[in-house]
Amino acid sequence: MKNSLPKISGPWKLMLLGDGSPTRHLQLLTNQETKIKLISMRVDPLFIEEGPKELNQLNGPLIRRQVWIKNNNKNLAWAESWWNAEQVNENLKAKEEPIWKNLTQDRSELFREVDRISLVNSNWLEDQFCCKGPFWSRNYRFFRDKKPLTIIREVFNPHLETLLGYSGIKEFTKLYSSSS
Repeated sequence: MKNSLPKISGPWKLMLLGDGSPTRHLQLLTNQETKIKLISMRVDPLFIEEGPKELNQLNGPLIRRQVWIKNNNKNLAWAESWWNAEQVNENLKAKEEPIWKNLTQDRSELFREVDRISLVNSNWLEDQFCCKGPFWSRNYRFFRDKKPLTIIREVFNPHLETLLGYSGIKEFTKLYSSSS
């Protein structure tokens, strides 16, 4: 059976479905240091209502960390991650640094699994990205020792099309229903 979904270009496929670090990829693409700006990091009592369904794989209470991924004072992506409250300090020693820098410092083995890509509509993201949505988003999990370590959601600024080429989002938008 043939896939009837529109195609995503190769560079965007790597960004959305690849198992590399988007923060690291953005640094390589822009030739500039990519940093995060920590927005918040606190216990998340609403994770069941607002978070991805995979959060049920983590033991609570959960800490929700939200960041801007940016360089040259431009927000390239927004990300949030959920961590077990007892393990977060062990895994995120440098809270102002990207997750990949924290998790690769001890050279321990990690596995990343992309759970879904989706389109996100959000007025506050439109304000921060300085452009109209919808925006590409992805959810994934990091595993260590075959156990989920964290659940991550990232939303990408369409400005990245200047680096990655056309994303194909308009074809997917035609399939998108705001009621789903």
